[in-house]
Amino acid sequence: MTDRELDAAGVGDPALREAYRRCRVLNARHGRTYFLATRLLPVERRPAVHALYGFARWADDIVDALGTGADTTRRDAELSALERELDKGLRDGDSAEPVVRALADTARRYTIDHAHFADFMAAMRADLVVTDYADYAELRRYMHGSAAVIGLQMLPVLGTVVPRAAAEPHAAALGVAFQLTNFLRDVGEDLDRGRVYLPADLLAAHGADRALLRWSRDTGRRDPRVTSALREFEALTRGVYREAAPGLAMLEPVSRPCIRTAFVLYGGILDAVARDGWSVLHHRAVVPRRRRAVVAADGLARVVAARLRARGGDGPPDVRQLDPYPAVSEGAA
Repeated sequence: MTDRELDAAGVGDPALREAYRRCRVLNARHGRTYFLATRLLPVERRPAVHALYGFARWADDIVDALGTGADTTRRDAELSALERELDKGLRDGDSAEPVVRALADTARRYTIDHAHFADFMAAMRADLVVTDYADYAELRRYMHGSAAVIGLQMLPVLGTVVPRAAAEPHAAALGVAFQLTNFLRDVGEDLDRGRVYLPADLLAAHGADRALLRWSRDTGRRDPRVTSALREFEALTRGVYREAAPGLAMLEPVSRPCIRTAFVLYGGILDAVARDGWSVLHHRAVVPRRRRAVVAADGLARVVAARLRARGGDGPPDVRQLDPYPAVSEGAA
């Protein structure tokens, strides 16, 4: 993290500055799309986003310790230790663990509801024992803690031009849309971890099940029943993006380019999956680097425009007069 970002955020304590830098490294290393979008935020808000992402990444890495020899008991113990440190950090506003220290500072600065972190940790713990979901309603309950609360944590940092409560359902939906996109992209990798996030009833409606997914993954062969189920899951995911879309215009103008860029780039993953013929069991779909650069450049142009409007002193815009961003559709990214 640059000194300019930390100075702008008013982070002066050397240990706290180092904690935020640690979170930024986690973001840059593991969340390429998210990190790129974060670069479009005002400099003073970036450290908070890195702290939120860094903590979520740390907890997720504990759960997904594939190939490290860490069994469920070991991972459960590590999550419990993290929960204790989190509770203490949020209560005291500080922690010996750098990532928790940065998170606690961010939660204090932006008055983020501590319940969102508790719900997130409950979802991480569920991942230790739950390996599949009977239906979409069951999956959505899990994703409240694993994804929706991430959007709710972010909202105070991003700011809104409407009462925050009005924007919260859309922020939560965007967190869910991003995670559903990851589930579709990572079907094969999650299967190797022993998890299937595609609802069992959705698979069954197309004549597919976990065993068929495993067969396709192991043999490298495709099956039309699997492809049909993946297409439906993609369509379901696009519907959640449509739920989230109205919230983009509810954000503060300086935050919209960041979230719009993430919105378009994550939607582009769905487009890449479709272009690849829904072959996610065999390789990971990616948004081409050139396309990522074009979307980032568009986001940068929007940042400049938002800052110029802000300097014009026109006051907060009427959300009713703002052009809504388009819902994610084929070719959006």
